[in-house]
Amino acid sequence: MDIIFNPPVNEENKYIGLLVGELRAKGYRIHPLDTFFSSRRHFRSIKLIHLNWFENIDDSNFFIGLRSFLRKLAVIIVIRLSGKPLVWTMHNRVSHEKGLAFFSRTITRLLLRWSHRIIIHSRQSEEILAAHGAKVRQKAVYMPHPHFIGEYGAETNPTELHGLKRLSLLFTGMVKPYKNLELLIDVVGEFGDQVQLTIAGKAIDDDYRQQVAYRAGQAGNVTLLPYFIPDSEMGAVLAGADAVVLPYDLSSSLNSGTAILAFSYGKTVICPEIGTISDLGEHMADTFHYQYSDREEHRRALGKQIKQAIALKRRDPQAMDRMGRRLHAYVADAHDSRRIVVTLDNIYRELIKR
Repeated sequence: MDIIFNPPVNEENKYIGLLVGELRAKGYRIHPLDTFFSSRRHFRSIKLIHLNWFENIDDSNFFIGLRSFLRKLAVIIVIRLSGKPLVWTMHNRVSHEKGLAFFSRTITRLLLRWSHRIIIHSRQSEEILAAHGAKVRQKAVYMPHPHFIGEYGAETNPTELHGLKRLSLLFTGMVKPYKNLELLIDVVGEFGDQVQLTIAGKAIDDDYRQQVAYRAGQAGNVTLLPYFIPDSEMGAVLAGADAVVLPYDLSSSLNSGTAILAFSYGKTVICPEIGTISDLGEHMADTFHYQYSDREEHRRALGKQIKQAIALKRRDPQAMDRMGRRLHAYVADAHDSRRIVVTLDNIYRELIKR
């Protein structure tokens, strides 16, 4: 069965590879969106289109953004006119790219209206969709985000962390403004030698990399690894942290693959109550979670959670390891990609039979 799953490849995000691999194992032939119009025969052969992050618009400048918007608008109109089933995965509350928000909002509204099914990875998404009406809410299908156990090499757990009084924190992922790294660096800087923060990830552009590097240098207890961490090294990078800290923007963030990555390698997180965290249920107690309504409250709430983590490590050096182990066991069961793709396969088959 020929389908479009877009993007079919993402070198910086194993999420795509996990799902595509399982779909291929079930007999699906996966094609990128760019081939949709390559020939009449190919166009007719495509039975279904599944889009991820399609609402994101390149906002590096207006003309590039306009071109991106018009191209996506044309594609989604053609998909609509073709009558082919459309599936969209809702990854965020809104696009993180704020510069040309009108373009992104327009594409999102069309995806909400024209998608036959909307895949959601957190229960918070249901509330957001309900605000768009009952018909939109009825399209939602919950599917856990797949875990990453074993995907970044073997798990290691260096015992030397237990002997350090200093709290070792890690931020990893693309270094982008919505992730509040400036705020994180400022808060961590206030703790001096009680905390060591490592920021590991490639910046969205060189200007932003320099901004973060300058801030990190001013703090004095922040190490910057300003490059994409190879898969073979990620396990070791995670092993060197007591916890992963993710001070995301609640206005746009909903799900976090990085939080799932942390759990997959036995690490707890310090993170706002985005959908991924809220879905943990009783296992929320194994994380340092918080809420905030503005930047100043975010600063205070993040600082409070870091302070609690410092105190916990001093009181019981292995406590965070136990929290991470429980989270690992939870995602190993509830976020298994093979079980998840059974749900996706059922959705596809139901839509194609229509």
